[in-house]
Amino acid sequence: MSQLPKNFYWGGSVSSFQTEGAWNEGGKGLSIYDVRPTPAGHADWKVAIDEYHRYKEDIALMKQMHFNFYRFSIAWSRIIPNGDDDVNEEGVAFYNRLIDELIANGITPMITLVHFDMPYKLVKEYNGFASRYVVDLFERYARVCMERFGDRVKHWMSFNEQNLHSMRLIYSNAEVVPEGISEPAFLYQVAHNVMIAHCKAVKALRELVPDAKFGGMTTITNYYPATTTPQNNLFVQKANNLMNMWVTHVHAKGSYPSYYTHYLKERGWYPHFEEGDEELLKNTCDYLCFSYYRSNTLTEGEFDMTTPFADIVEKHVIKNPHLEATEWGWEKDAKGLRYVMNDLYERYGMPIFILENGMGARESLDENEEIHDDYRIKYHQEHIEEMKKAIIEDGVECLGYITWGPIDIPSSSCEVAKRYGFVYVNRTDSELLDLRRIPKKSFYWIAQVFGSNGENLSNNE
Repeated sequence: MSQLPKNFYWGGSVSSFQTEGAWNEGGKGLSIYDVRPTPAGHADWKVAIDEYHRYKEDIALMKQMHFNFYRFSIAWSRIIPNGDDDVNEEGVAFYNRLIDELIANGITPMITLVHFDMPYKLVKEYNGFASRYVVDLFERYARVCMERFGDRVKHWMSFNEQNLHSMRLIYSNAEVVPEGISEPAFLYQVAHNVMIAHCKAVKALRELVPDAKFGGMTTITNYYPATTTPQNNLFVQKANNLMNMWVTHVHAKGSYPSYYTHYLKERGWYPHFEEGDEELLKNTCDYLCFSYYRSNTLTEGEFDMTTPFADIVEKHVIKNPHLEATEWGWEKDAKGLRYVMNDLYERYGMPIFILENGMGARESLDENEEIHDDYRIKYHQEHIEEMKKAIIEDGVECLGYITWGPIDIPSSSCEVAKRYGFVYVNRTDSELLDLRRIPKKSFYWIAQVFGSNGENLSNNE
């Protein structure tokens, strides 16, 4: 094979709270993101890029970029406003319109059920996914979405970057640690609850939409040792397993990996399993999805008996002298993408799917209302080249290359200034302005790449 498959997917990924706005319209309930404070100098989530009202305009831009795939998340609080009440038909109608418009423009939709958000009532009253009752409510929500949208949507995901739920409690909206339980034990119990919620969604899809596919998603940061010592290499291997791979192992094999099980049991942090949990874990995925943005270099370290593994790894990150970084310190490492693709595929022998890739940059319109973002073109050019090598030279089965935030959206902390898109949205963190969509130089380049199925990567002035 010297070319990518003819049915290769090209497109973009977003979340509901970073795009939709309309925070109190259409019967939507209060989400955790509507009440959680954002950092000083950042925007709020009330408008975002007003996708709720402008989705047709944005889908037209996606079509111009030759998208054939779009992954978006559904706002739980738009479908079931408080998480435990009646279905909001206005919310269902909005997503029906969005899905129909995508399909009418030749774009395959993919639904993410939860992208770190949930109805605020479930956070306030039940401490998010700390509660197995919330797990059950999530299953109900998932089934509603599958029943309403499954006739047209054949690609599904449960949780965005699911491994993050074993790193920070904020992602599970379970930030109140009960008395009498250590924070690490609580963290990994919540991560287990999220995994059970995921498995319940997979099981539901098999029952309700048997011709659909389910993808499990992790965020993968490639790790390198800072030195050549055996201990440094061993630490990196363990970091990769614990940070990146344990969730993927469950998605692929239907059980917790031994390294994760033993790590937690040794420290007294192994989660409580309810009856039926072991069986639920066997609901495996059809393919393995991941986001990839960067690599990290780690100094020599050890995993102690008291500190959560994510905190330990974070303390050992140093700058890699061989790589350039964005203003936010994310090191650009295209070859790391090829490494990750090979690692995932060789470990699990399942199709893989790149669902997020891109780089953030501060940008403003020049006197001609243009943005010449050659740095973004270079970033994607290099990553697509390495992806192609993994597929064509190494034999990795990859379903597609999906970029993050193809039309500018606020970052996950609601920083509008951190822009990922090929289309500029005319707003700042402090001013909404007119929200006009203005194609950047990369818009025309990515249209060329996607339209040629990855054959034409040249950036001719």
